[in-house]
Amino acid sequence: MNLEDYIRNVPDFPVEGIQFKDITTLCQNPKAFKESCDRIINHYKNMGINKVVAIEARGYVWGGVLAYHLNAGFILIRKPGKLPAETISETYDLEYGTDTIQMHKDAIEQGDKVLIFDDLLATGGTAKAACNLVKKVGGNVIGVAFIIELTGSLHGRDKLQGYDVISLIEIPVEE
Repeated sequence: MNLEDYIRNVPDFPVEGIQFKDITTLCQNPKAFKESCDRIINHYKNMGINKVVAIEARGYVWGGVLAYHLNAGFILIRKPGKLPAETISETYDLEYGTDTIQMHKDAIEQGDKVLIFDDLLATGGTAKAACNLVKKVGGNVIGVAFIIELTGSLHGRDKLQGYDVISLIEIPVEE
């Protein structure tokens, strides 16, 4: 099954010049959605994952499914001010400015084997920040998984060197 066939391209969203890769069309097709989950689960099923960390918000769609099938806990990474208990934060660079993500301080235990999931890898800043959060509390990042990876000029994978990174769909980005 070619999962890219289920990704909708939305020109000029959210701003002019951006070609937004919409995964909702993959989610609404039961066979494509199941296939995307199964590919990630099969890749990590024998690696002893005991926590799946998903990044807000589209990452949650797959994160819960992955955690369930890997018999792992499910951890949410959110924007500041959205989690109710004590958090840790990681700030990272954007093309123009910075952003911050947070996780509950007690979500990961020392030595936990963690899979991080997000829907899309572009510049790698958010995923690297998530890895840093997990490491801050003593977790061991086993892998980082994505549905889509934008390849070419963005070099997002470069920020994740040393991790087992998988993406189900690679889409070249023009320079």
